[in-house]
Amino acid sequence: MNAKPIGLGVIGMNPQNMGSTMTLLASEPDLCYRLVAACARRREVLEPYAKSAGIPFATTDYRELVRRPDVDVVAVYSPDALHAEHCIAALDAGKHVICTKPMVTSLQQAKAVVAAVRRSKRKFLVGQTMRFDRQFATLRKFVGDGDLGEMMAAEAFYIHDMRPVYDFTPWRLKMPQDFMYGGVTHPVDILRCFLGDVAEVHCYAAKGKLTPGYPLRNLFFLNLKFANGVIAQVKGLYDVVEPPLPMMQLALYGTRGTAVAEFTDNKPGRLQIVRDQSPKEPQTLCFEPERDTSAYGHGATVIRYMRHFQECLDQDREPSPNVLDGARGCAVAAAAWESADTGKPARVFNEF
Repeated sequence: MNAKPIGLGVIGMNPQNMGSTMTLLASEPDLCYRLVAACARRREVLEPYAKSAGIPFATTDYRELVRRPDVDVVAVYSPDALHAEHCIAALDAGKHVICTKPMVTSLQQAKAVVAAVRRSKRKFLVGQTMRFDRQFATLRKFVGDGDLGEMMAAEAFYIHDMRPVYDFTPWRLKMPQDFMYGGVTHPVDILRCFLGDVAEVHCYAAKGKLTPGYPLRNLFFLNLKFANGVIAQVKGLYDVVEPPLPMMQLALYGTRGTAVAEFTDNKPGRLQIVRDQSPKEPQTLCFEPERDTSAYGHGATVIRYMRHFQECLDQDREPSPNVLDGARGCAVAAAAWESADTGKPARVFNEF
């Protein structure tokens, strides 16, 4: 265990931001993080919140935060298009970095962040919450134990009516957020977690009709071919009336069984496994909602990946998902946009 407190600075922090989950770390006795600095663009929101949360330093300039000697780790929760700038600044200042998904919003930015990690020799974790949700982590154990056999096919989706979210994160409309990166990388990453690198993608994309003020296409269907030959489908819909479905779902089809894992913010989750034997009744595991006070309901998973990152610092291990996972997930998004624009399958760049 790290005896010295780990100084944590958060870029992109206010009461309605995922960065606010970092205040939960103080309640975990096995964690050694000390939240020493916070940065956000609106001073009138940041300073009262920092004072109420007991954060000793608050600034609207991220460069001030990354230069501070008491900051060991920088957590980046700023709007998506700013991630590369903030991550590279932190790495070049000699800080370890945790970046929420998506890591970046272009292939060029992904290459730049990978280069900065190699240049700095610092540790880098992508905060992909689905990897740390209980149902998906439990499924990884089943797969690791061979319960499903050899993977043949898979599918995943992340569907969310974003209209209520725009009310408290207006940057998603104004910037605007690119949901191929900010949404589709969620199911792509959890598929990569089980299946490895994606070799090729074909994508159809369309613009929804519920949010006229949003200018980009925000409805996506992807077909993926993985380097190991497994095929998969991904669905990402962000301008629809919220359907009677889980928010996120993963299905794996193996030679010995099929599994389906489901997650919805602040609601019970479920994992079902059907084995290729008689009787073919599913084994069902239910997961009650976790104690959570964060803006998006991911506080428990954030604590898990912060615990993992602390262990990586203590034991000098590589975090997972690391910068290459983040870069390769974003490379899938870049190839998907290429495919959507050309109407043809696109190869995925994986040679970072």
